[in-house]
Amino acid sequence: MSKPLLSTVAAACALALPAAAHSRPVTIAATLKNYGGDGAYLAVYLTDAKGAYAGTLWVAGGKAKYYKHLADWNRLSAADGKRLQGVTGASVGQGRTLKVTADLADALIDAGYEIRIDAAVEDMRDSPGEVRIPLTSANAGKPQAGKQYIQSASFQLP
Repeated sequence: MSKPLLSTVAAACALALPAAAHSRPVTIAATLKNYGGDGAYLAVYLTDAKGAYAGTLWVAGGKAKYYKHLADWNRLSAADGKRLQGVTGASVGQGRTLKVTADLADALIDAGYEIRIDAAVEDMRDSPGEVRIPLTSANAGKPQAGKQYIQSASFQLP
């Protein structure tokens, strides 16, 4: 399933990096394992070189009461009142792939930013920091293994 995103993250990052005038679509894909449970809640977000929250790219899972189980994202993004504007969708079933496309400022690539994914499944253990992928040209297209629920995650640059 493909989910186009608003330019929320690009706008937020442009505030932090005024020189970032150009952007490009980055597609992130996360394929879940067959873990034997309900649909997974996933938070896909960016952090800067210091590990500080830079923006939410997508949150899969429609019930906000479960977002607390996406612990790292929930903690890091708590002060972002707009963290969910236009970036939510259904949970992701086991064995399925979530694809998210976001316009990211060129200045973020190879600048120490990281794509992070937190995961949680009802009645199963939460997995904060399930996947962490440095946002570098060298990592584009290279799958990274998840810890518990995600078989692999990667991002593509045009």
